[in-house]
Amino acid sequence: MLQSMRAWAQRNMPREETFQNNRFLRPIAHRVLRPELWRFTRRSVPRGVALGVIVGVLVPVAQTVFAAFLALPARANVPVAALTTFLTNPITTPPIWIGGYWIGKWLLRIDAGTPGRPISTHLDSEAVDWLRWLLSDAAPATALGLFVIAIVGAALGYMLAAVWWRIWIARKWSQRSLNRALRA
Repeated sequence: MLQSMRAWAQRNMPREETFQNNRFLRPIAHRVLRPELWRFTRRSVPRGVALGVIVGVLVPVAQTVFAAFLALPARANVPVAALTTFLTNPITTPPIWIGGYWIGKWLLRIDAGTPGRPISTHLDSEAVDWLRWLLSDAAPATALGLFVIAIVGAALGYMLAAVWWRIWIARKWSQRSLNRALRA
């Protein structure tokens, strides 16, 4: 399972060549292709995870592109930021939006329907349904809930990535020490 996830990540992770060969990015290629944005370091990887979570939850379309461009000023790892946006996918998005609605509803203390005038029935029924939802308490509650989920998820992602990085480096050092001891 872990091998297949790793293979999928390597296949879908944006590479420097992708940005080098893109004619639309040529004017800003010098910024996008800075080596520190593509290097996996203890600071850039957690930043990339946090940025990817925020963009994945808050941006509905072109998440990978937005994450890659926002990684530039944040000095986050571009591949990690782009890959982390895949946390939101057709399977995980509905539970995230439902959770966002319930969190926002709880934060705004919305318990009963909001009183107001009925919307005209001369409009198309789908447009009326959309407009009712937009003008109801669901839209602000969902937006607030998604914002909270994005911020909390980014903070958790940052901390987990930083801890994972330290554990990984500690294992590398202990393995290196063990190999030195075995050679001696």
